[in-house]
Amino acid sequence: MLSRAASARRDVQGPAGRLEVAVDEPAVSPRGVAVLCHPHPVHGGTMDNKVIQTLARTFVALGHRAVRFNFRGVGESQGQWDEGVGEVDDALAVIAAQRGDTALPLALAGFSFGGYVAAQAAARLAATAPAQRLVLIGPATATFPVPAVAPNTLVIHGEADDVVPLQATLDWARPQGLPVVVLPGVGHFFHGQLTRLRDLVTQAWSR
Repeated sequence: MLSRAASARRDVQGPAGRLEVAVDEPAVSPRGVAVLCHPHPVHGGTMDNKVIQTLARTFVALGHRAVRFNFRGVGESQGQWDEGVGEVDDALAVIAAQRGDTALPLALAGFSFGGYVAAQAAARLAATAPAQRLVLIGPATATFPVPAVAPNTLVIHGEADDVVPLQATLDWARPQGLPVVVLPGVGHFFHGQLTRLRDLVTQAWSR
């Protein structure tokens, strides 16, 4: 797992106060930057979630700078839970800070609630400064208004997800003609499946 000591710790000024950010750099000059959004803050989600850390390691291996952050009210981030509205603004603040530092292509990724946030952030950026690609892991399609996404979006969902039923994501994806990668027998938290997640993202990027 990524350690707090290994990750560069930074603060970003968000709309509700300071946001806690962790940045991991590849061994060579980065070819892109990936901003990663963690699961539901009220249910214990943080930037140290194992799926988010797996995504961070995967993007670093792909040559990207991986940027994790805590939503308002989580960890050392200031503010309080805002029903998913302000959390999208938090993500946009982190993205803006990264784009202020670099002209690298942007990837967005999120797990569960973070998938909703990443998709909303991508939709807000689409008209002016679109993300190169979006990765949604078990996106919270049953409980939050996940918008339509670009056709090259990678969506991965567990067949046995008991938090966000697979059917909800299929119903969301169907009108878009969007493929969904379904992992048979896998639940919402991808226990024992982190290597498979890594491989799926890596393979998608290589294509």
